Amino acid sequence: MTEKGSKLVPVKPICEALGVAYEPQFTKLKEDEFLSSTITLSVTVGSDGKDREMVCIPLKYVFGWLFTINPKNVKEEARESVAKYRSKCYDVLYNYFSEQADFLEFKQSIVNEKILRHEELRVSFKMAEKNLRDAKAELFKAKDFTYEEWKMMQQQQTIEFNAED
Repeated sequence: MTEKGSKLVPVKPICEALGVAYEPQFTKLKEDEFLSSTITLSVTVGSDGKDREMVCIPLKYVFGWLFTINPKNVKEEARESVAKYRSKCYDVLYNYFSEQADFLEFKQSIVNEKILRHEELRVSFKMAEKNLRDAKAELFKAKDFTYEEWKMMQQQQTIEFNAED
């Protein structure tokens, strides 16, 4: 059945199918801080074909509630299924949270690599800027080079050559 867009599941037939006592399960649902707010009374067709008012919870919460049922408290033929279900729930929870941790670890390694690459490029860029400034200064110096400076340079080389002899 559906109420306010949410599929509702009667609790008692599940308890009967598992062979677990309904009253303690209903009490557990009422005392649960979260699940108690999801309980509704809905009219549904009972196993005898008559309309019955039954305690229901939304389908999306049934799986969590079933996880709280201890396999020792269910009928013998349902114990293995309930134990397997709980084991599967533990696996799903572990995988969900460990996958997020794995993702965060992977993401952090990528971020760390990118930080190193960024720093390398920043240093390289700073060096390139310095080299560009130096080259620009040398260019202007070459443009401003005068005939007189060239003559003085020529004389200096001649003096140095004669001094070596």
